[in-house]
Amino acid sequence: MKLQQLRYIVEVVNHNLNVSSTAEGLYTSQPGISKQVRMLEDELGIQIFARSGKHLTQVTPAGQEIIRIAREVLSKVDAIKSVAGEHTWPDKGSLYIATTILRRVTHCQA
Repeated sequence: MKLQQLRYIVEVVNHNLNVSSTAEGLYTSQPGISKQVRMLEDELGIQIFARSGKHLTQVTPAGQEIIRIAREVLSKVDAIKSVAGEHTWPDKGSLYIATTILRRVTHCQA
């Protein structure tokens, strides 16, 4: 199981089971995503997605649980990267600046 496979299944769900749209959003190929999804399903021995021909039609009950956990795992990976970044650059921080727009109104009488 690879993190990339978990990202793919989560993104497929985020793109309403449209693998082509998912591929476009991830700047990769549709066959590549389909292959990785199948490889994950084969490794786990279950179907994450129900299919009609080549099209994904719904997330299976087991798939719903897997997607939920995959989201948690990916969130934890982001947290790990954040912690690592804080320790790599301890003086680095974020600066947020808010501004307002002032309109200057001048009245001219002729």
